[in-house]
Formats: sequence, structure tokens, C-alpha cells
Amino acid sequence: WKTYASRPESDVYRIDAMGLLGNALKWNGGSAEALRVLEANLALRRRYWWHEVETILLCQGNMANCLQYLGRYDESLVLRREVYAGFKTRLGLANQHTLGQGVNLATSLGQNGLTEEAITLTRDELLPAAGQYLGADHDVTL
Repeated sequence: WKTYASRPESDVYRIDAMGLLGNALKWNGGSAEALRVLEANLALRRRYWWHEVETILLCQGNMANCLQYLGRYDESLVLRREVYAGFKTRLGLANQHTLGQGVNLATSLGQNGLTEEAITLTRDELLPAAGQYLGADHDVTL
């Protein structure tokens, strides 16, 4: 991170390094610190790299993971819904990113006690799309 911190805030390497730092902090038990870094990373991406919609959605997904690690399940669920809807709108349902974010959303729904909604999402959207896109024998589909 120190290598890139002195670069302009619009520099793609600095922004990428910030995202990696946030994820590394999250993975190593520093979720509170990670959240601040990931929020700053998302803000910079929105400011300077607004046209990279999928990357912004992935950054929001990273923030949702961090919020989940912090036990802030309601906030995580809000982001999960946004990310899934964004990928679904942008890339369609038959896409690996969309399906992955759909699984993340279903997991968050379950953690928030919304089991029926999680089951409906999985049964009616995710499994049929995974079967069609990935095939019936793929690990994700199984």
C-alpha cells in the first residue's frame, strides 16, 4: 500500500491497492478498519471510475462481506440486494458474476431470517439459470 499511497487518488493502481488493503484487513480480523478502507475505495471508484459499473458492484459486494463479518446483517443485506440487482440488470441472470452474487444474497437472506425468500430466489431464479448457463453437472449447479 505504501508504494501506491503517494500516487494521485485517481490513479488506478492506488485504487486497486486500496481495495486489496481493505480485503486483506477484512480477511485478517480487522473488519472495522477494513470497512473504512473499502468505503473510501468505493467512493474513489464512483468518483473517478464511475463507468466501470461491474467493478463498482464488486466493491459493494466486498463491503457487504465486511458488514457481514461485523455482524451488521441488515446493512449487508441492503448492499447484497443492490449488487445482485445491478449484475442481473447489467449482465443478465445467466452470468457467473450474477449467479455468485445471487448465492451471496440468498445466504444473507437466510442469515436475516428471510428463509422463504432465500428458498424462492434459489429455486426460481438461481438454480434454473445455473443449470442453463453452467450445465446440470457443474459444481455451482449441484
